[in-house]
Amino acid sequence: MQQDASESLEEQSASARIQWANEQFSNGLVMSTSFGVQSAVMLHLVTQQLPTIPVIFIDTGYLFPETYRFAEELTERLSLNIQVYKASMSPQEQEANYGKLWEQGLEGLERYNKINKVEPMNRAITELNATAWISGLRRSQAKSRNDLPVISKQNKITKIYPIIDWDDQTIYHYLSENNLPYHPLWEKGYVSVGDWHSTSPLKPNMTPEETRFNGLKRECGLHISTGANDYQI
Repeated sequence: MQQDASESLEEQSASARIQWANEQFSNGLVMSTSFGVQSAVMLHLVTQQLPTIPVIFIDTGYLFPETYRFAEELTERLSLNIQVYKASMSPQEQEANYGKLWEQGLEGLERYNKINKVEPMNRAITELNATAWISGLRRSQAKSRNDLPVISKQNKITKIYPIIDWDDQTIYHYLSENNLPYHPLWEKGYVSVGDWHSTSPLKPNMTPEETRFNGLKRECGLHISTGANDYQI
């Protein structure tokens, strides 16, 4: 059934995909945002139909100051129902116990992401009684996303990607037509924005994927099953 729905929605607009998600999951529906470079698109697109949808924001404690200001601006402008989740261990505790995990290669990054992103998201999904999750992933963002369908299943939660087939030009037109901003760091050469310690501006001979996590990886763990307890409800 999920595969049939995904194939059907492949030919539909982003708005139609959001409408389908609401019809199928209603009060069990949540969305996530990182307040990244192009996050205003999804936040605006979804809340046009679902103004009170819970918007999960995972705050690692290591975000750029510009990200916090951008989050405040969009939250006020779009009247977002923001649900902030953080790691159970503060950044100071983490560094005291483990050092700077982002400097400890792939293994350190995996541990960092599990503590700061995956566990808080698991908690958010459980506490908000979510059965489905709207996300702004796009196929053009990374090789790891090339084959993503419109709908996928990650353990017990259904994930819907309304703008999965949008390219950067479509994103630009939507932002322009709706007078929406890019993240402030866009103008400084950042094409993707995460934590300050593992995000860099795009430089000559770099791919966009290499601007995150020192080029060691692209996915932070939120969109890959990393264990039996991920996104259980």
